[in-house]
Amino acid sequence: MLRTSILKFSRSRVNRIPKYDSIGLGALSLTVMRIKKRLFSSSFATADVVTAKFGENVVDLRSDTVTLPSQAMLNSVLSAAVGDDVMGEDPTVLELERFMADEFGKERGLFLPTGTMANLVALLSHCDKTRAAEIIIGSGSHINLWEGGNASSIGGIHTRQVKEDKNSAELLEKDILDCVRNGLDDHWPITSLLCLENSHNMGGGVALPKEYFDRMGKLAHSEKMNSINVHVDGARIFNAAVAQDIEVKDLCESVDSVSICLSKGLGAPLGSVLVGEEDFIEVAKRARKRCGGGMRQVGVVASMGLFAVQNNVERLEEDHIRAKKIGSALKEMGFYLPRRGKIDTNIVYFGLPETAKLSRESFAERLNQEYGIKVTGGYSRGGKLFRIVTHLNIDDEGVDRTIEAIFSLISSSS
Repeated sequence: MLRTSILKFSRSRVNRIPKYDSIGLGALSLTVMRIKKRLFSSSFATADVVTAKFGENVVDLRSDTVTLPSQAMLNSVLSAAVGDDVMGEDPTVLELERFMADEFGKERGLFLPTGTMANLVALLSHCDKTRAAEIIIGSGSHINLWEGGNASSIGGIHTRQVKEDKNSAELLEKDILDCVRNGLDDHWPITSLLCLENSHNMGGGVALPKEYFDRMGKLAHSEKMNSINVHVDGARIFNAAVAQDIEVKDLCESVDSVSICLSKGLGAPLGSVLVGEEDFIEVAKRARKRCGGGMRQVGVVASMGLFAVQNNVERLEEDHIRAKKIGSALKEMGFYLPRRGKIDTNIVYFGLPETAKLSRESFAERLNQEYGIKVTGGYSRGGKLFRIVTHLNIDDEGVDRTIEAIFSLISSSS
């Protein structure tokens, strides 16, 4: 079966996998590239070997957080006006917060150092009315799985987890309503917030539609759920919007707050923005202080975030095209892909063919050491899934190298 799939792929890959014109992504700062090389080569013994063998030609598909700022982005730092942001006096931060609030149709924004903190601050602010707060959240969501359990350990907030649909990543209305608790019984916590995620990472980069957000907003704001708020972990919300050709303002019209990461597909080195209504952000600013997130002359960082949202949103479609190209090739080679191979954005999850004579551990290790291709593994479905994430530092040549490397590795191991 595997040999047949590989043979079919070998014969058809030139004709059946679409080729795309090379897309100029901008020159990276030579200084930053040298820093990257020094950091990676001094961190791990395996990195020494890979760096020596492939130099700066390593194709890093582990995450869209590995991007490096372009020269133009770095130049924005030099002209950034700065002030004390804790005192509300950093002009560049204020400009970024206003820009993001306008983009999402909300009253105000708040700049934070990380996406994890942005989500935590949102939870603390929405759940500040009681010490018995409970949030309804997807069991496969990033907040639930990958943020250190901070809702409970730091926020004292209980999470009521609902399983997402495996294809759409949506929460079902009947499952949500089954979880609602009004606190009238002393045994119960009080349902205080509904949390969503878009695009949905563990769902496979699913882009959830406006119709779903509108439906969830209407449900949460109804008497059935005691008029609670809706928070969206929008770390990759721009990916979701671009994939559906919709403005983020329209996509998020029915939700109350959104956290947006600047350091994933948008390519900034750090930072997130939380948007919502005026009163909510005022509470969130106090929560940010308690979490240690107050920063001073941080306009030097906010300037790169502002550059990212003003210049790197439309090009996200290029990442989606490249992810779909990789996914199509993997499917041709007989790899397992969730959702029958449907890819919405820049994330590709895949599992080895059942007949592959290659362990999960050795696949990622050999792909890195022998071909200079970095992927991550050990995800859900029994830990059998690997993940590839395309981003602005991955071009068409990198995609082709990845496809050929996986084909070569699987062929030699079959």
